[in-house]
Amino acid sequence: MADEIAARLADANPLVLAVTGGAVVFAGQLLPQLAFPLDFDYLHASRYGDVTTGGELAWRVEPRADVGGRVVLVVDDILDEGLTLAEIKRRLLALGAGEVLTAVFADKEIGRDKPIRADFVGVKLPNRFVFGFGMDYEEHGRSLFGIYAA
Repeated sequence: MADEIAARLADANPLVLAVTGGAVVFAGQLLPQLAFPLDFDYLHASRYGDVTTGGELAWRVEPRADVGGRVVLVVDDILDEGLTLAEIKRRLLALGAGEVLTAVFADKEIGRDKPIRADFVGVKLPNRFVFGFGMDYEEHGRSLFGIYAA
């Protein structure tokens, strides 16, 4: 995935935004492999909190960095239903980002259309509730190195 991102963004000096807290582990693995100039920040938006079903999107922290006119790469742990990532992209474009691309560690195959497709995908997963490698189960299990299904 890092090679694909580099081929697309190496000359763009992008702003890379990790979606906290799920993307922390993934971003920590990905960023050292992106051997080109970039800026890094984070945002915190979630539909889950300490439950396993999505609700209304809550914006806890918007990016501190100015996204105006920038190429932005949003890094997230999993593309599940796609509602959170679609809203993040919409909000960043409304804030003036020139282009917003998305990279997800995992894309869950849920058997129906999603409102967004990730530009870069690490692995595809079956439609199961998963946790580990940054993804949580009721706020636990993010630090597990493997991926587990409940």
